[in-house]
Amino acid sequence: QVQLVESGGGLVQPGGSLRLSCVASGSIFSRNAMGWFRQAPGKQRELVATITSGGSTNYADSVKGRFTISRENYKNTVFLQMNSLKPEDTAVYYCNLENQDVWGRKYAYWGQGTQVTVSS
Repeated sequence: QVQLVESGGGLVQPGGSLRLSCVASGSIFSRNAMGWFRQAPGKQRELVATITSGGSTNYADSVKGRFTISRENYKNTVFLQMNSLKPEDTAVYYCNLENQDVWGRKYAYWGQGTQVTVSS
């Protein structure tokens, strides 16, 4: 099992910045990907950004150039630096970890979520 604990959400004005953190513990495979997803009221959960254990990143088009994902492997921690925030970024942000075993099977785990509200 894997436990994920997020922190760093809150209320920020449009144009402001926030940094989310997520610490993973438990059975973490050497091959994995960590990332952030978000879900706004009445909408489906969507990918924000992911980063593999090898450092490859992937971003949603809506956040490219504004958000940066990074990780510290030795601390099993992933960060999401969010700049130039917009009201449409308002959502609950969920940390995700996906383990991949030697046969290519994947196992996904989720944090409890942290609220990000962008409003003046």
